Amino acid sequence: MPRTLNDIIPPSRRRQMEAQEGTRPETFTSSVDSTPPPSFNPPPSRPVAPRPKGGRRFPYGTALIALLVVAISAGVLFAFSGAKVEITPTTNAAYVSGEFTATRNAGDLPFDVVTVDKTAIKSVPAESTEEANDPAQGTITIYNAQTTPQELIKNTRFQTPDGLVFRIRESVVIPAGTENAPGSVTATVYADEGGERYNIGPSDFTVPGLEGSRAFDLVYAKSTTAMAGGFSGTRPSVSEATREAQAAGLEAALATELQSAMQAAVPEGYVLLPGASTVSYEPLPDSAGQGNNVDVKMRGAMTAVVFPNEALAKAIAYQVVGTYSGQSVRLTNTENLTLTPTISGAPGASETYGFTLSGNATVVWNIDSVRIAGAVAGKSRQSAEVLLSGFPEVDSALLVLRPFWAQTFPQDPEKITVEVKAAEPTQ
Repeated sequence: MPRTLNDIIPPSRRRQMEAQEGTRPETFTSSVDSTPPPSFNPPPSRPVAPRPKGGRRFPYGTALIALLVVAISAGVLFAFSGAKVEITPTTNAAYVSGEFTATRNAGDLPFDVVTVDKTAIKSVPAESTEEANDPAQGTITIYNAQTTPQELIKNTRFQTPDGLVFRIRESVVIPAGTENAPGSVTATVYADEGGERYNIGPSDFTVPGLEGSRAFDLVYAKSTTAMAGGFSGTRPSVSEATREAQAAGLEAALATELQSAMQAAVPEGYVLLPGASTVSYEPLPDSAGQGNNVDVKMRGAMTAVVFPNEALAKAIAYQVVGTYSGQSVRLTNTENLTLTPTISGAPGASETYGFTLSGNATVVWNIDSVRIAGAVAGKSRQSAEVLLSGFPEVDSALLVLRPFWAQTFPQDPEKITVEVKAAEPTQ
C-alpha cells in the first residue's frame, strides 16, 4: 500500500505546518513517478499600505503652540521685569524740652504770622429802641516794603481811593521786608464817622501821615473782607444784660470757626503748634434783624505764629538727636508738642520770636527718591545694599530686581522705582 508524506511527518509537526499554510499538505506516493513533484508555495504576506508621497509631514500645530508659549512667557517676564527700592526712613522719637528763637521770614528757623477773623450773629427779640451812630469796622493787612521796621502809632489814618478814612486804635509795628516780600501785620480799623456809607467792600489803603516821605509808597494796606457795622439812626435794641447773656454762646461758636479757618490758612509746608496762637473777641454794634428782632454780633480774631516744618524739625533734631548733622527732616504728630512764648505781646510784633517747646516729638528723615535712584543705578545688588547702608536717612532698604536672575540695577535711574515706607519710631 503506497504511503503518503503525511504518514512519515510527525503529528505535531504536521499541525504546525497546517497552521502556517492554512491548508493541509499535498499527498505524494512513495513510488517513482515521472511527473515532477508540485512546487511548495510560501504563505502569502500581509498587505502593505502605500507610503504617502513627500515623506513624513511637519507638525505645524505643535510648533505654533510652542511659539505661543514662548511668546507669552517672554511677555510675562517683560511685564513683571523692573527694579525697585523700598526705603524705610530713619525715625527718631524723643522728648523735647528747650528754648528756641525764630526770626521773621529769615534765618535757620524762620516764622510767619497768620491771622483769621470771623463774625457770629445771634438774633434775639427787641426790648426797646435806641439812637445810634456806629462806625463801620474791619480788618486790614498793613505791608512794609522797607528794609527797616515801621511803627504806626494809635489813631494812624488809612484812606481808601474814595477818600474814606479809617483809623487803628492800637499802635502796631510792621516788620521790615522788601518790595517783592514785604513785612506785614493785621490790624482792626474803625471808620472816622458813623453811618452805612463806610460799609465798603475789600479795598486798598494809603497812609496819609507818611505823605511826602519815601515810606508813603512803601507802607500801605489792603482789606480782603468788607467793613461792616456802620449805622446812623433809630434801631431796635436790647439791654446790656441780654448782650452779655449771648456772649458765651457766640464765643463758643467763634472758637470752632476760627480753629477751622486757621487750619485752612496755614501755608503748605508750615506747622501750627498748640500754644502758638492767640484769640480775641470783640462785641460789634447791634443791627436790626428780621421782624422785631435785634442781631447781636461778636467778632473773633485768631493770630498764630507758624514755622516751616523742616526748619523746626532741624532745630529740634539738633537738640535731641546726638548724631544729627543737618540732613533734611520733618516733624510728625506735632499735636504732642506745646509752645509757650517767652515774651508778652501780640505774636509777630517784633522781628524775633522766643519760645519754649515741651512734649514728644517724632523726627523723620526725608528721602530724596532721585538721589536714591541715582546712587544705585548700574550697581549690583550687593553693591547697592552696601551703598545705601551708609545713607543716614535710610533705616533699611529692600531691593527688588525682576526677573529673578537679574543682579544689576539699570543704568538709567528713571527706570528704578523708589518707594518710601512708614517706619516705627525709635527711641
